[in-house]
Amino acid sequence: MTYARAARLMIATTLCAGLAACGGGSGNSQPAGGTMFDGPDMAPANRGTRIQDLFGRAENPNRAVGVNKYLWNASLEVLDFLPVQTIDPFTGVIQTGYGTPPGGGRSYRATIQVSDPALDARSLRLSLQGPGGAAVEPGTARAVEDAILTRARQLRIRDGRL
Repeated sequence: MTYARAARLMIATTLCAGLAACGGGSGNSQPAGGTMFDGPDMAPANRGTRIQDLFGRAENPNRAVGVNKYLWNASLEVLDFLPVQTIDPFTGVIQTGYGTPPGGGRSYRATIQVSDPALDARSLRLSLQGPGGAAVEPGTARAVEDAILTRARQLRIRDGRL
């Protein structure tokens, strides 16, 4: 027997053994009382339906969205004078149109991202723009961030979770 022929025979034998190992069961191809898709391996609790499940990320699909609700609600409350254009609670992004703050003379638009479930300054990203995409003074953006963080803390204290 030649080396190439022996290698092919070994590969074929290994593939057949692997295929035979997949069949393990009582010889009955269907579970009692249903189709072959009704088995215990296909129960909703055992069946992965998302790509993340394939890579070992077993999260509960009924889990709450991964953004901090206090930062989210505080952002909407503090910037309530701005018209909301798009809002995506799954990515934590809020984009607004132009609006003028009460008592102010200049209009702004904002993009807010709440990126983490923690009530932390690092979880909040704010971008303010003036008309025509003009830059906003860093002190103004910082004051808005501080107002959002302060309001988020107040909401958390009101819920009694501190």
